[in-house]
Amino acid sequence: MAAKVEPFWKRKTLAQLDSEEWESLCDGCGLCCLQKLEDDEDGSVYYTRIACKLLDLETCRCSDYAGRQQQVPDCVRLTPAQAGEFRWLPPTCAYRLVAEGKDLLPWHHLLCGDPQAVHAARISQSGRMLSENSVAEDDWEDYLIFRAG
Repeated sequence: MAAKVEPFWKRKTLAQLDSEEWESLCDGCGLCCLQKLEDDEDGSVYYTRIACKLLDLETCRCSDYAGRQQQVPDCVRLTPAQAGEFRWLPPTCAYRLVAEGKDLLPWHHLLCGDPQAVHAARISQSGRMLSENSVAEDDWEDYLIFRAG
């Protein structure tokens, strides 16, 4: 009988992942592409329902992933070297979970096989977001949805 092989995210560190494994960790929730506000007093980060202009509001995928940093210069490109800083990512994020030594959540496509499960579980904001082009930046505070942490 063959021994059961642990999934790559359990047997490798983030730095050991190849690019395909790294990209596959993304669950497609799009939460990292929502505009965030930082509290000047305590440094807390709050997520809004306001999406980056490149985010497809239904699929929660970037409409120009390869060229995103040319169009949105402050777009954050996640790397394993930043793992210690992933506390700003939502607690459901696979990158953050793996960095913290935790397992993926049951609805993650690598566990359940369904890339739409993140939407069915209402983890993503699919259909509930607004484009940053449709809301004045001064009004973003009116669209807070949760605090990172």
